[in-house]
Amino acid sequence: MKSRVCVGPPGSGKGTQSSIIKDEYRLFHISTGDMLRSKGDEFLSSMSKGEFESDELVIGLVEEALDTPSCQNGFILDGFPRNTAQAEKLDEILERRGAKIDMVISFEASDSVLEERITGRRIHIPSGRIYHTKSSPPQVDGIDDVTGEALIQRKDDTREVFKSRLEKFHRQTKPVIDYYERRGIVAHIPAEKPPEEIVETIREFL
Repeated sequence: MKSRVCVGPPGSGKGTQSSIIKDEYRLFHISTGDMLRSKGDEFLSSMSKGEFESDELVIGLVEEALDTPSCQNGFILDGFPRNTAQAEKLDEILERRGAKIDMVISFEASDSVLEERITGRRIHIPSGRIYHTKSSPPQVDGIDDVTGEALIQRKDDTREVFKSRLEKFHRQTKPVIDYYERRGIVAHIPAEKPPEEIVETIREFL
């Protein structure tokens, strides 16, 4: 079973690249953010403030996802583990299933680049189309190109929430990279490059 982890600060592109990797390598995409959003308003409220849910809750969701038939060919984890306690628990869960993490893809970019990416992001909720006020703006400011409907800025894309999420990443999640680095399984990806160049770099490691 191919077992991959994508880790990186908010705005590093790990979600976008995880989606590409899972299609290209036929891996099941496990996104803890998507799973929590699907749970409803209670969890959306926490995420919009830049808060992380409890280890117990998130680990339960991941373990449930790992038991689905879709994971038989392998999986890619996006947004988990967020701290070393979660990483250690993940090792236990996988060991019981005769598996282990074989690669960690670490997306790396400067804080200033990340902030510009996040705070400029605008979304058309019904379709999931994503725009950016600078790099990929809509034809009409604030309006979806296809439907003419309004674009929104997610509550967790504001500057205040971004700063909170970034601080938590540096404090809690960077040690996860060190945890896997000791095993020699971390692929460091320069995430400030254009998306197509990032994909090529990832392919070299995979």
